[in-house]
Amino acid sequence: MDALKILTIGNSFTDSLTRYFKQVVESAGCGLTFDRANFGGCELARHWSYVEAEKNNPLCRVYQGGKRLCDILEREPWDIVTIQQASHDSWRPETFQPYADNLIGYVGNHAPQAEVVIQQTWAYRADHPQFLPGSPWGISQQQMYDQLTANYRKLGAECRLRIIPTGFAVELTRRNGKVKFQNYDPALIDTLNWPDLPPQAGDVVGKSWWDKNPATGELKICRDLIHLNLRGEYLQACVWFAFLYNRPVSEVKFVPDEIGGGDAAFLRETAQLAVDTFQPEEKN
Repeated sequence: MDALKILTIGNSFTDSLTRYFKQVVESAGCGLTFDRANFGGCELARHWSYVEAEKNNPLCRVYQGGKRLCDILEREPWDIVTIQQASHDSWRPETFQPYADNLIGYVGNHAPQAEVVIQQTWAYRADHPQFLPGSPWGISQQQMYDQLTANYRKLGAECRLRIIPTGFAVELTRRNGKVKFQNYDPALIDTLNWPDLPPQAGDVVGKSWWDKNPATGELKICRDLIHLNLRGEYLQACVWFAFLYNRPVSEVKFVPDEIGGGDAAFLRETAQLAVDTFQPEEKN
């Protein structure tokens, strides 16, 4: 493929493509029209509730600050429309249907030329509170990854859809990176003073920073343990390029200023490995 029109029906886990995806694609000599019908944290069920609201009330326009999803789907001859579950529900199998089927059918009605593709999302960073003993979820990082992967594989098999293996690429960086993320006692947070931060090297997910509490005027450490950081956003862009354009990541010439050349090469190689080796069905 030399040029693609891609629409995401998702959440912040596809918003992260806005930083590097276009540069990655164009640096390989390809074209991209990219748009999003996203809401932060939006589950498949909530997307479908928005569609139903728009169908039931002609004045209801939920998407992109005043548009209907059907109009967005019909606006361009999209080649690819992606869907995914919200990360907090990705490991729960009961949250996928019938909402995924409903959305897939809706896309088929309003953009019949488009291929619907699933993005496999990723497990949170190891220091996420839900992985602590006694947390409400009661699962580990590995269990989150295994369960969300099983759910996406099941959806892909049932609906005969391809899966973009972003979550697998994240796992490969965790397995193969020279620097491994060092988890820590959460009590460490309360002992740190500016500008010190808890460990965060070695993962493409998560970041920590200092910010001022508007109520007290004091600085505090903030943590995002869910979203891709800059390294992860570059990795994701390379995965999407290799998968959707069916071109080798070696064609990508763009390297972000924020990422070292050697690390960027590792992330590109990992993206290619994920695309080449992800199993859309579990081996028996």
